[in-house]
Amino acid sequence: MKASSRLLALACLTVCLTGPGPARGQTGDGPATQADAAESKIANEIGSLRNARVALPMPAHRIEITFFSETLSPRELADLARIAPNVRIVAGITRQEAVARAAEADGVEDLYATPEFLARATKLVWLQAHGAGVEQFIKMKQIAENNAIVLTNMRGVHGPAIADHAMAMLLALTRDLPFYLEQQAKARWTKRETPTLQPIALDGLTMLVVGAGGIGTEVARRAHGFGMHVIATRRSRAAVPPFIERVGQPEDLAAMLPEADVVAICVPLTHETERMFNAAAFAAMKHGSYLINVTRGKIVDSDAFVAALRSGKLAAAGLDVTDPEPLPPDDPLWHMPNVIITPHVSGDAELTRERWWIMLRENIRRFGAGEPLLNVVDKKAGY
Repeated sequence: MKASSRLLALACLTVCLTGPGPARGQTGDGPATQADAAESKIANEIGSLRNARVALPMPAHRIEITFFSETLSPRELADLARIAPNVRIVAGITRQEAVARAAEADGVEDLYATPEFLARATKLVWLQAHGAGVEQFIKMKQIAENNAIVLTNMRGVHGPAIADHAMAMLLALTRDLPFYLEQQAKARWTKRETPTLQPIALDGLTMLVVGAGGIGTEVARRAHGFGMHVIATRRSRAAVPPFIERVGQPEDLAAMLPEADVVAICVPLTHETERMFNAAAFAAMKHGSYLINVTRGKIVDSDAFVAALRSGKLAAAGLDVTDPEPLPPDDPLWHMPNVIITPHVSGDAELTRERWWIMLRENIRRFGAGEPLLNVVDKKAGY
């Protein structure tokens, strides 16, 4: 989201909470104010209508339905009471309390969606995931085999922050910043005599974005801004932004890997992408290339990955995700000077929380109005 859009979202939220609007009990036929319309527009830009479904059809006289949410502020609760007056929000209870009250729930945030809760939630029609990845729910029979439960995620919400993190790791590696941070900690004005990695500029290099979805598109946008040539793979045949020069299908990955100086893994974890980066994939990569992984650790075969780093096939890697998580203290990746590891924090940002709230707010409004929800997951595809 551009800075102007971010300010618009904040301004809209302020107006929504303090400005005029229908009293509780009024339903209306859409956004009540210009600010509400702006919020909905932003949500639709972030979210996707690709698999949109109505979770619960709503009669003209809207019935009361219940949604369980773990953490919402008093101001957010007041806003939801105004824009979705027929949705009763149960918030701030423990997971044990949620299980005891599961029969009340028509919709729920994923933090409460334990197997025990799902077994008792006989009215449940909507599960809202907190993040973009939903592999843990796809594996649950109570979700995967129940077509009555609509699963939605936060695709697009975390993209800007994760993309910033991906580029930060890449820049740190290509500019040898870990070495200089170590010297700074020792108060040493020291230049590396023989760099382990020769510092390089990104301008003119080629980045392959594996999975040009919400996260991948934001990574591609930033790479293009650094003067890189960007190519990508994606399953969808929908149009891509002009800063992505060429797009292939997943089956084209092996042919595209030799072109890339940098490979950014941005696909979700599914049965098709698990161990996608195996020995054969690393063998196809350009010698001395860089790997950035900001989605899921299990997309990479750990043994093949370590071998590629040790052989020089990979010059370096930036990892916000590993397999397993947390990474054990004795794992060899901790001690490799050409690897940067962060503990699955790439999505953390104030902007992420703002975008998360805009998406949740819009989907709860849609839920109460009986409208199709945004970011509905195709349970068979896994995203």
